[in-house]
Formats: sequence, structure tokens, C-alpha cells
Amino acid sequence: MEGVTITRTDMLAVADAVAREKSIDRELVLEAMEQAIQKAGRSKYGMEHDIRASIDRKTGEIVLARYIEVVEPDNLEDEVKQTTVDRARRKKADAVVGDFIVDRLPPIDFGRIAAQTAKQVIVQKVREAERERQFEEYKDRKGEIVNGLVKRVEYGNVTVDLGRAEAVLRRDEIIPREHFKRGDRVRAFIFDVRREQKGPQIFLSRTRPEFMAMLFAQEVPEIYDGIIEIRRVARDPGSRAKIAVLSNDHSIDPVGACVGMRGSRVQAVVAELQGEKIDIIPWNDEDPTFVVNALAPAEVTKVVMDPDTNTIEVVVPDEQLSLAIGRRGQNVRLASMLTGWNIDIMTEEQESEKRQREFAERSDLFMEALDVDDMIAQLLVTEGFTSVEEVAYVPVDELATIEGFDEDVAEALSDRANSFLTEQNRKLEERRRELGVDDALASFTGFTNKQLIKLGEEKIRTVEDFAGLAADELTDPTDGILKGDDLTEADANLLVMNARVAAGWITQEELDQMLADQAAAEAEEGEGEDA
Repeated sequence: MEGVTITRTDMLAVADAVAREKSIDRELVLEAMEQAIQKAGRSKYGMEHDIRASIDRKTGEIVLARYIEVVEPDNLEDEVKQTTVDRARRKKADAVVGDFIVDRLPPIDFGRIAAQTAKQVIVQKVREAERERQFEEYKDRKGEIVNGLVKRVEYGNVTVDLGRAEAVLRRDEIIPREHFKRGDRVRAFIFDVRREQKGPQIFLSRTRPEFMAMLFAQEVPEIYDGIIEIRRVARDPGSRAKIAVLSNDHSIDPVGACVGMRGSRVQAVVAELQGEKIDIIPWNDEDPTFVVNALAPAEVTKVVMDPDTNTIEVVVPDEQLSLAIGRRGQNVRLASMLTGWNIDIMTEEQESEKRQREFAERSDLFMEALDVDDMIAQLLVTEGFTSVEEVAYVPVDELATIEGFDEDVAEALSDRANSFLTEQNRKLEERRRELGVDDALASFTGFTNKQLIKLGEEKIRTVEDFAGLAADELTDPTDGILKGDDLTEADANLLVMNARVAAGWITQEELDQMLADQAAAEAEEGEGEDA
């Protein structure tokens, strides 16, 4: 078999060359070579032996030796790798338990198979070291923009060569109608770096809002210097985007600075994003004003906020409706993403019709519930009353201040409202009992009869039934049992967990520990975000 001879100086030269080429530590390469020689030695002398190899870091000399451990006679388990003190002292007079008898072996010529095995070990170890180096280099670079060359495209996913590492630009992170081929230059945002089985993965994106924010930071010096802040970005990648900006210097117009002289700055970003149209909007802490700004270029005549449902009704002139909604609802959708509010848009005529309809419905409610004529009912609606509960709970002297009312009328209205609610609650109580909802569940949850009826209709009748629920089954905005009842998921979760304690499924100590662990995790997460 043809032999392969590696000289001392070759060994060090190869280690230096590999370390330079792969940008990894020379020591790691030499350790990989030692493991490769060790593996080849075991192949030649027998895998059962404890054979170790070492390379002198200065001379390159390779030492191959067999190690035999000195043990007590009672602990002798492997006669090939172990020996007793008596036997060891024939070779080493001062041998004691725990020592190793080292037998140097003659240098081996690498046969073709052994050389191939050694090469595989070295390549594997070097690759592992290179992956670790890549991860350490890029793990703290999340949030940066990088430039690279397209290395290959597979099923729409693009592998990008960053020079010292490879990154992945997945198909769903590429702007629609954007196509890359091998050798193309690409600019993208690092949104994640994580260890995976096949090595560290660097994930890029061109569609995320952060990419646009970073592009503006590169084009607008005032953003880089912190004079102008990008507060929020909403994107429909490749089509349209809205970006909210705020200036910390009253003498600098944030919108003008981002647009640049004759639009030069914003056009540089637009060109990078394949012509994506960008609306630059001044940030405002007042939500109604911010929503009006976000709907630009449409004009708004009126806004009505409903914090309970996180909705803002926006009224626009008839001719502005299509502009406010935008093509395929794009303008209002982006404005909603930017502001965090659900936005309902209607024309002045639609709003007038809605108000008239609500006025009539509330008037009818008061006429029926309080047994009053249409004039009194309309006076109540005009004063802003929307429910019988409001009439019942408002002090009589406040009711008496309404124009056209006196104390007798106010007292009569209050009495009738309370009588109506009492009767209504009695009927609801009867319905709850018909559904078999326990008094224990009613007192435990503190829910109203209306809420308890909703539970009963879903066959939730006892504390044990309630304990078997998940919080989102109660609060999910689409199909939760108590959706729209102003019950938060956190409160619902606490109620369910307390029900499990009451049902004996868990102890109070276990619940307290779970809550403490959750609070600690939330605090740690908050500290991470602050950092």
C-alpha cells in the first residue's frame, strides 16, 4: 500500500495555512490533526488500545504513544488499557495507582485509507471550529444591515455569501416580484442568528419594518445622530409603507429631513425597496391626531374614539372615502398597523345615518324600559345616556338638572330604571338556574347573570367545569365564551387557576410558585428589552 509521509515542518505549515484561510485558532487545527493521527494509530494498532497523539507546537514533532493506566488489582477491568502496580513497576519503578505507563510507538506511514480517515477528522473539526467562529462573530449583529453576494437560489430561498459566513434569505423575507440570480449583490437586514444542527444560521430579511428603518438611518444623518427618531413603521413590502418620525429638535422638521433635498433621501430608500411608495408621517402622542396624520393623504373631518374596543371611527368627506381606504384597503390597513388602532372609515352621510339610527334605538329602549313618552326618552339620549343602567346609577339630583326635568321626574325615572333592572336580573337569575349553573360558581367567579348564562349555554355549570377551561376559551375576541365582556386574559387565567385550587387539582402553594415564576420570567424579559 502506498504510504503518505508528512514531515514536521509540513504539519505546522498546513496548520498555519488552514487557520489563516478559515479565520480560526491555529491551536484548534493542531488539536484536530492530533485527533486524526490518533484515529489512524488506533486503526493500525487496534481500536481497543488507548492511543494518543501529540504534535510539538514549536518543532512539529509527532509523538504517538500507548497509555496504560495503573490501577488497584481489585479495580482491573480492562487488561489492554489497565495494569496493576506490580506489573507497572517492572517498567517504571516508582509507578503508583493513577499513573500512566506510556509506550512510545514508531511513527506511522499513513496508508491511503488512514490518510483519508485523518483528512475527514481534520475537515470535520475545522468545520466545527469555523461554525463556532461564525456564530460568535454574528450572534451580536442582529439588527444590522449587511451586503453580500447571491451564492445559490433553491426553491426561491437565497443563500447569501457575506464573505466570512453564509446567510439565508428565505422566500417569505424577499420583496414580492423580486428575483435574484447567482452573483447578484444583495442588501438585507439580520433579524436572527441561531445555532442549528447543521451549523449557525444567519437569517436575513428585506420585508421587515426594521429593514426600512435601518435604511433611513443610513440615508438620514439626523436619525443616526438621534436628533430624529423613527417611532413606528408599517409596510406592505414592495408596494407601500408608512413611517412615523419625531424630531427631538424643534428647529428641525422630521418629515423634511427624511424626504431630503428634492426627495433625494427618500428616493434612495425607495430605489432599494423596488419602488415601494413611502408616506412619511409626523408622530403625535395624541392618538386621534396621529390617526388623522396616518390616513394621509386623505382629509379627515371627525374622529370618535372607543378605548374599550380599541376602535376609532373616522369620518371623511364623501369624495375622500376611496382615498382614505386606499387600493384594496391598503391605506387604512397600513394606518391601522402604524397606530395600533382598529380604524372604521365612514362618510359624513353614513355617520349622520348611523347617529340617527342609534338615537332612535336608544329612544325606543328608554320608552319601553322606563315607560316614558318619546320626548323624555329623546331628552335622555340627547344628554348622552346610552343604557338603563346609567339612568339607574346617576344621582337623582344630577338627573334633575336636565332641562325640562324636575326632582319628581328625576326620582320617578330613577325608580323605574331600578325596577326595570331588578326585574331583568330576576329573569336572568331564573334562566341561570334553568341552565343548571351552580350558586357556587356564581359566587366564586363574581360574574353577572348574563355572563353566567353564557357559561351555562356552553355547559360550564360548576367550579370543576370552569377549572377545565383555558383562559383564551373565555376571552378570545373571535369565539371566546365571554368575548367583549371586558375580561382580560390575565384575569381570566387567574380565575381559572384559582378554580383549580378550589377543585383540588393543585395546591395553593403550587399556584403561588407558578405565579412567582411567571412574574420573575416577565421581569427578566422586561430587563432584556430595556437592554
